[in-house]
Amino acid sequence: MGIPWDDVVVIQHGKDKNDPTVVTVNCPDKAGLGCDLCRITLEFGLRIKKADISTDGRWCYIVFWVVPNPSSLTVDWGSLKTRLLSACPSCLLTYHLNQQLTTSPSPPPIYLLKVWLIDQKGLLHDINEILCNLELLIQRVKVMPTPDGRALDMFFINDGMELLHTKKRQDYVCEFLKDALGDRCISTELQLAGPEYGQLQGISSLPPAFAEELFSSELLDKGSLHPLSQDMAPLKKPTVMVDNSLSPAHTLLQIECVDQKGLCYDIMRISKDSDIKVAHGRFSSTAKGFRSIDLLVQQKDGKKIIDPESQKTLCSCLKEEMLHPLRVIIVNRGPDTELLVANPVELSGKGRPRVFYDVTLTLKALGVMIFSAEIVRHSTQERQWEVYRFLLDESRDFPLTSSKARSQIVDKVRRTLMGW
Repeated sequence: MGIPWDDVVVIQHGKDKNDPTVVTVNCPDKAGLGCDLCRITLEFGLRIKKADISTDGRWCYIVFWVVPNPSSLTVDWGSLKTRLLSACPSCLLTYHLNQQLTTSPSPPPIYLLKVWLIDQKGLLHDINEILCNLELLIQRVKVMPTPDGRALDMFFINDGMELLHTKKRQDYVCEFLKDALGDRCISTELQLAGPEYGQLQGISSLPPAFAEELFSSELLDKGSLHPLSQDMAPLKKPTVMVDNSLSPAHTLLQIECVDQKGLCYDIMRISKDSDIKVAHGRFSSTAKGFRSIDLLVQQKDGKKIIDPESQKTLCSCLKEEMLHPLRVIIVNRGPDTELLVANPVELSGKGRPRVFYDVTLTLKALGVMIFSAEIVRHSTQERQWEVYRFLLDESRDFPLTSSKARSQIVDKVRRTLMGW
C-alpha cells in the first residue's frame, strides 16, 4: 500500500523571503538514507541551517531547514522533491515506473558530452552552471584548448532526472547548451561513454610530489588548510564527546565545530561509511559561526560503541573531516601553475557535489583564466579522493608568480567551498 505520494516529501516555504524552507521526509528507513538526502540538498545548492533526524530502524522522520547558498542558482523545488522521493525506499518503485526505468541497483550510466567552443575567460564555469541547471552531474572533466583559440570540453556526466537514455532528453540538452552559449558554442555532441571513461576512472595522473603535499599529515597538523578569522580562533578545532551513560541502547555523540557548507552531509557520510546508525540527530542553528550537534548512534549490530579504540577512531575521523573536508593547494607544474582541490569519495563511489561549480565560479570572479582542467581519482592508504586539477593561465590581474596572488586564489577558493 505505502503512503500517499505527496506525504513522503513535503516542502514548505517560509512566510518571509529570508525564512528557511522546511523540507520534511517521512518514509521507511534504509542504511545511509540521511547521507543520501543531505547529498541531494547539497547538489541543489542548499545549505542545511538546522536538522532533526529520528528513526527506529524501520521508519524515519527527517526535517531540514534549508536556505540557498548565495552563489547558487535558482532552486527548482519541484525537481528537488522528485529527487528526494527517488532516494526514499517507499518511492523507488513508483519513481522508476514513472520514468519507465527498472529498479536495478546498478549505477547510472555515464554519458560523454563534447562541447567545441571559442575559448573565453569564465566560459568553463558558464557551462558548468548550465549543466547544474539541467540537473546533470559531472563525474569527470577533460578540457583541451587548441592553439587557434578554441577548446574541446569533455564532460562525463550522469543525469539526476535519469532520462538521458532518451533521444528527447539528449536533444534538449544539446539545444539548451547551444542556445545558452550562443556564438561561443561551435558544436555539441552527446553519447554513451565508451572505454575512455573507464581508463580515466582507473588511472590517477597525480604526481607523487603533489600527492604528498596535498595529503600530508604535517599540513593538517599545522592547521594551514583551515584559516579562521580571529573571532573564531578559540574553537579552531572541533570537539567530539562520547557518552554511554544517558541511554541504555545508544551512544551519544556531542559535537561542536565551525559551521561550513556541507557540514550535515560530511557527518552523515562518515556515519554511512563507518556503518554507524543514527537513531536520533539534532543539528542546531548556527550561533556565532559555530554548530552544536547531538547524535544518538549505534553500531551496525545494534549495540552501543563501547570499545575505546572504536570510539577513538570514530572521533578522530569526525574531527578530521570537519576540520579539513577539502584540500586546496597551488603547485608549480614545470613553468606553469596548477590549482589542486581534493575531497574524499564516499565508499559508494560518489564524490562531493558542487566542487567543480564552486571552484570555477571563484576563478571567474577573480579573473583567473583556466587553461585546462580535469578530474581524477587518487587513492591513499585510508581512502579514495576526487582531485580537481586546474592549469591556470598567467594574466596581468593575477601574476601567478606572485606569492600574494597565489595565496589569495587558494584562500578565496577554500572560503567559497566552505561557505565562509
